[in-house]
Order: sequence, then structure tokens, then C-alpha cells
Amino acid sequence: MNALILPAVDLLAIVLLTFAIYLPRHRRTELVPAFLGVNVGVLAVSMALTSSAATVGLGLGLFGVLSIIRLRSSELSQREIAYYFAALTLGLLGGIGVTSLVVGIGLMALVVLALAVGDHTRVAGPQEELQQQLVVLDRAVTDPDELRDRLRALLGGEVVTARTVRLDLVNDSTQVEVGWRASGRTSPTVQAPAGASAREAVAR
Repeated sequence: MNALILPAVDLLAIVLLTFAIYLPRHRRTELVPAFLGVNVGVLAVSMALTSSAATVGLGLGLFGVLSIIRLRSSELSQREIAYYFAALTLGLLGGIGVTSLVVGIGLMALVVLALAVGDHTRVAGPQEELQQQLVVLDRAVTDPDELRDRLRALLGGEVVTARTVRLDLVNDSTQVEVGWRASGRTSPTVQAPAGASAREAVAR
């Protein structure tokens, strides 16, 4: 029975971290399954493979796997990276087991508390809501820096993520999924093409 207490506390902690702390502050719903998946996946693997000889190596290996995933995924803010590693840490604490339940629960509470305090607007400052938009440029842009410059000029804000969905060299167009934050100045209006979804826009 005691072996199931830490996993249960881990699930409670990741739900609290994701739905009570991260989501109300940042509104990026697409990262919710990522946080939950990382946490539950690490919890399951560490519970299945944990042993006194493999615990340290397992922890380092899981952190290394997450780093590889991070490099191959779209860019994240430093705050979101902190939530990723918090989710992973909670999973490890819940799965590998510690000598004392009190210590394990206390460490999990410390991780959640650190994010709750460290990501508070009074400590880290206000953060503008990240807007997601699918943009179609009327030019095939292969250079990442040029692409960001064009998107920055078009949207009038800070481009946080820019993932090329489709690069059409024949018809000279680029389809990009952009995550951006509006700056103080008014951004230009982006017209959506007929039949496009609400997230689609064309830059002329």
C-alpha cells in the first residue's frame, strides 16, 4: 500500500501544477498533454525499472531523453522548460521511491511550490499571452532568420516560435505556424483567405 502513495501524490502534484498553476497563467492548452505525458511516462518507466543499482543512471538517462526531445521540438520559453523539468522530476520522485514517504512528499511539494512562487507575476513579472497563428507567406523563405524578420514585421510583435509547415518552391510560398506576443504598437491586420480556418492567414 505504501508503494502506491508516492505515485498517487505525484499524480495529484502534476494535476495541480498543470491545471491550477500553469494553465490559468499561460493558457497554452497544447502543452497540457505534454506535461501530463512526460510525468506519467516517467512515473511508469521508473516504477518498472527502478532498483538500487539503476536509480541514478535511470534518472540521468530520462533527463537526457527529455533534452533530445527538447532539441527536436518547437522552441519553448524558459518558463515552459521549467515546467517540463518539474513534470519529469515529479515523475521520478513518484516512481523511483525514496526511503521516507515524508521526504518524498516534501520534495514534490517543494517542486510545485517553487514553480508556483517563481512563476508568479510578482516575482517573474507579467507575461503577455502567447498567440498561435498559421501564416502563409507569398514567398518561399528558407532562411530561418529572414523568416523571423518577415513574421516580426508582419505581425508587429515578438516571434517566439516559427515552425515551417510547408515550403513550396514551385508556387513560391511558405506556410508557417507562429507563436508570438503582441508588442506595444498595433500590429497590422492579417486577412484570412476564403475557406480558411480562424488560425490561417496570408501575408501579402
